[in-house]
Amino acid sequence: MYILQLSSEGSNHDEIDFEFLGNLTGDPYIIHTNVYSQGKGNREQQFYLWFDPTKAFHTYSIVWNHQRIIFMVDNIPIRVFNNMESIGVPFPKSQTMRIYSSLWNADDWATRGGLVKTDWTHAPFTASYRNFNANACIWSSSQSSCSSKSTNSLQTNAGQDQTLDARGRNRIRWVQKKYMIYNYCTDTKRFPQGLPPECKRSGFL
Repeated sequence: MYILQLSSEGSNHDEIDFEFLGNLTGDPYIIHTNVYSQGKGNREQQFYLWFDPTKAFHTYSIVWNHQRIIFMVDNIPIRVFNNMESIGVPFPKSQTMRIYSSLWNADDWATRGGLVKTDWTHAPFTASYRNFNANACIWSSSQSSCSSKSTNSLQTNAGQDQTLDARGRNRIRWVQKKYMIYNYCTDTKRFPQGLPPECKRSGFL
């Protein structure tokens, strides 16, 4: 499994996952997304891609600010997780996080629910990156770089209020209608006592 992840440390960590799950040759590739806050996740959404990601480089982005988290593929939004602390939903905003980008073995669950195991005869496995860019607030000496008045701070703050415009909302509806294959917000068997409260709100705002 290939992983692009933002994560803090400890049992009550925050984490934002953007992952490729394993697949059998010829099967569609699956993008897996999840959001953890205060050590609790269980907010998975999964998507097929509308292209073969092995044929060329593509851009996979996470926009994370105090209002929302936006997952994007080639600048097309596929998921939005809004800050709904007002209704008691934890949101990752108080812990510093690092970026991890790597490959790791998750054949206990990632490929067809763990039915398909890693074929180690194809090792070593590699992942290639191009034009990597992290435009982020840097935490140092108990202060965020985004709180300063510097030019770099103003450039970084440009993403702090990013949301979806009408075109973005139309695009995310297209992706979720045609390519979403799992949404925790519709999994009533998993949540027999009732779906999480954020599932009652729009995910496109």
